[in-house]
Amino acid sequence: MNDPTLTPPFSPLARSPVLDLARGLAVLAMISFHFCFDLVIFGHLPPEAVQTGILPLYARLIAGTFLFLSGVSFWLAHGAVLRPAAFARRLAVIVAAAAVVSLGTRLAMPDIWVRFGILHMIAAGSLLALVLRPLPGPGLLLLAAALFAAPWWLTSPALSAPWLLWLGLGEANPPMMDYTPVLPWAAPVLAGMALAKLGQGRGWWQRLLHPAGLPGGGVLQWAGRHSLPIYLLHQPVLLALFWVATALIG
Repeated sequence: MNDPTLTPPFSPLARSPVLDLARGLAVLAMISFHFCFDLVIFGHLPPEAVQTGILPLYARLIAGTFLFLSGVSFWLAHGAVLRPAAFARRLAVIVAAAAVVSLGTRLAMPDIWVRFGILHMIAAGSLLALVLRPLPGPGLLLLAAALFAAPWWLTSPALSAPWLLWLGLGEANPPMMDYTPVLPWAAPVLAGMALAKLGQGRGWWQRLLHPAGLPGGGVLQWAGRHSLPIYLLHQPVLLALFWVATALIG
């Protein structure tokens, strides 16, 4: 049930250029990581380049940023007044995109195809946010901390079955090009939702809707507004370019 004492921070149809910019920066970081990943695929870098050092941490930071922003966006769009039709449409698009990623990687890279990646997690996080929407901000933060820590104390061989891959608590999971299970990756979703909820009462989002000195256009903000199609298309484009370049230079 909607709480009549809450009012939306701004119209759900409005967009914050700050959030678009943050999402656009995450898109740019994602493309830069996949550029390095593709260098490994085509043999221009050794495999350990994306398995050790800073690049794995970089990839986790990018994933966490997207999930955190999805939690913020959920609360701004649906926290005060849930819009079931809009929520269902967005969820259907994300689920369809996740299915495309799974099918595409299954055909192209059957040994490391994506069973539960970032888009699967965004869909699951949206459902989790819907269920936990009534919780207060501090409660969401505490739950986020507990979910983040869960893999360190709940992992068990009994949870390694293929149908439990989404949970993230198995001890032996098959290799995947992208593996972003519910635990611990629900944590940034709930943290973003908590921050948005706490910020609403402090007027943060009213100021972020039209911040002074930040224009509403720009390439990064455009990328932030179109992050899903960019996510789906950028890797095929990069792989095609690498294939051509590698063929030309041998």
